[in-house]
Amino acid sequence: MEWLIRMKEALDYMESKMEETFNIEDIAKVAYSSPFHFQRMFYMLTGVSVKDYIRKRRLTLAAQELAISKVKVLDVALKYGYDSPESFAKAFRKAHGITPSAARESGVQLKAFPRLSFHLSLKGDKEMDYRIETRDAFNVIGLVEEMTTKDGENLRRIPQLWIEANEDGTSDKLIEIGVDKDILGICKDFNHEKETFSYWIAVEASPETDAQGFASTTIPAASWAVFTSVGPMPDAIQQAWARIFQEWFPSTGYEHTGGPEFELYLPGRPDAEDYRCEIWIPVMKKS
Repeated sequence: MEWLIRMKEALDYMESKMEETFNIEDIAKVAYSSPFHFQRMFYMLTGVSVKDYIRKRRLTLAAQELAISKVKVLDVALKYGYDSPESFAKAFRKAHGITPSAARESGVQLKAFPRLSFHLSLKGDKEMDYRIETRDAFNVIGLVEEMTTKDGENLRRIPQLWIEANEDGTSDKLIEIGVDKDILGICKDFNHEKETFSYWIAVEASPETDAQGFASTTIPAASWAVFTSVGPMPDAIQQAWARIFQEWFPSTGYEHTGGPEFELYLPGRPDAEDYRCEIWIPVMKKS
């Protein structure tokens, strides 16, 4: 309940500052959370990034103001954080499909992105098993691509990347290189300002392993909360991710550290009812 109140207060704060300049540190402070953890929680719960939410809300408010008043487009642009009429017009057209000036016309259709709200939902009737593991740093080798969370593009591109890797033999090559038969889907290098992160299809490998043209990186030492997903992919693991952020984090004293997180895919048929894989999230106890 305390977490729900804090998230509501953070939303209230954002809404009150739509005509002002503020940053993620200010918002996270209202929620008594680290900036990274707040942004990760917000995205996992709402499906939009904090930055995208603020942008869409500002463009919604700007459209309403243009439709009911004679205020100059430049003034509206500056009011909602745009440096020039050109940048405002570009963002406005992308959001509403028309120019800011056209928003003044009678009968024109505008799109509204409503204010979000959080409601108490009683869950937890189903046990959620997890374990905490501490691991030293380890090396991985794999295929890497920068992803953007803008308009949910990462949700479309990541599944396609896996299809490509499975069809062109990349996954098989990586399994041959790895120290075991497990393959990892890693999210790292989160940049919430740019709304990007790097996504890896990779395997664990020793420092001496020949990368054979693949990229390599080091996953830093961390304490991990590890959750097991049971069921056909991708539905089972998507449901597990949702429960972690909707139920587990709010009810425990843990926060995401901001480091890499990954899914560990065990050998087996991903479409089987008893297929097992794991979610590894780097965590720390709240101070």
